[in-house]
Amino acid sequence: MNARLPAQAWFILALVLASGWLLYLLAPVLTPFLISALLAYLGDPLVDRLERWRIKRVYGVVAVFALMFIAGMASLIILLPMLQQQAVSLVNAIPQALDWAQQRLLPKLAELLGRDVVALDIEAIRQALAGHWQQVGSLAGHVVASLSRSGQVVLGWLTYLLLIPVVSFYLLRDWDHLVRAVHDLLPQRVAPTVARLAREIDAVLAEFLRGQLTVMFALALIYTVGLWLVGLDLAFAIGMLAGLVSFVPYLGLIVGAIAAVVAAFLQFQDVAHLLGVLAVFGVGQLLEGMVLSPLLVGDRIGLHPVAVIFAVMAGGQLFGFFGVLLALPAAAVVVVLLRHSHERYLASSLYAP
Repeated sequence: MNARLPAQAWFILALVLASGWLLYLLAPVLTPFLISALLAYLGDPLVDRLERWRIKRVYGVVAVFALMFIAGMASLIILLPMLQQQAVSLVNAIPQALDWAQQRLLPKLAELLGRDVVALDIEAIRQALAGHWQQVGSLAGHVVASLSRSGQVVLGWLTYLLLIPVVSFYLLRDWDHLVRAVHDLLPQRVAPTVARLAREIDAVLAEFLRGQLTVMFALALIYTVGLWLVGLDLAFAIGMLAGLVSFVPYLGLIVGAIAAVVAAFLQFQDVAHLLGVLAVFGVGQLLEGMVLSPLLVGDRIGLHPVAVIFAVMAGGQLFGFFGVLLALPAAAVVVVLLRHSHERYLASSLYAP
């Protein structure tokens, strides 16, 4: 048995390297399948609950799939026009802020420094912004024209749009069968250990993905409503941005607070609204730390914020967008395997002879 152990180790290492190389080659093709798998993984608990209510799985899958599809389409229909409107408000507020800087800020700086400060050419900046905004506004037309000239790109996007719902539906319908089939393929000697590790990995992924998604949307709502009460024109865009990037602890707070402070300065040019913005993010951070995360995420994840950032960046560097999607599941697997290895090490003769 011991003589075969090195050969087995080399075989496992070669298998891991070959799998990584295959993922690298097939990353563009596998991306829609991974998105579909994530959607099926997120929707499977709801389908299982409907099954416990004596609803056939096919009907439950249709209901959950329709709910996810309607939510996605409604989000696009509602969010995109609001984001465009708020982007227009931001561009319109910049010249006013430049006027304020020209009339009030620069004279105070000149007085403090005891020397003249270079004046801003407000009209030139305003014309440049208007020209760039016209370019941004016509960006959709350029994209559509570019896609129309490239049939392969259009075909690729249409394939993705059609493939993701179809694959998601079938994975969601057969999820339990696939899990049982993989379990039946395991060697009986290692099946209990692999099943225990799989349950731990599922717990980590479930708490992080489902719980953190709920926290993200809750924070987006809190930030949006709070900034709207402050009177910020860009409340919706900044609130959604801060909520969506809050999957990394404190990143949503930092990004959202900086963006909101800049937007409040451009819109109001006073201290009271800046304090209101900071109060909104302070309240949001307190609610996240004391209520939302303990209630919805828990403390058994074990994914350190630095590990999350590194996993996302490393996955994107190695495999592109496919790697970004794969990063957190892979990090959860690594965390569970490291935890299991640590337990084995503590129980071995190396630690306590």
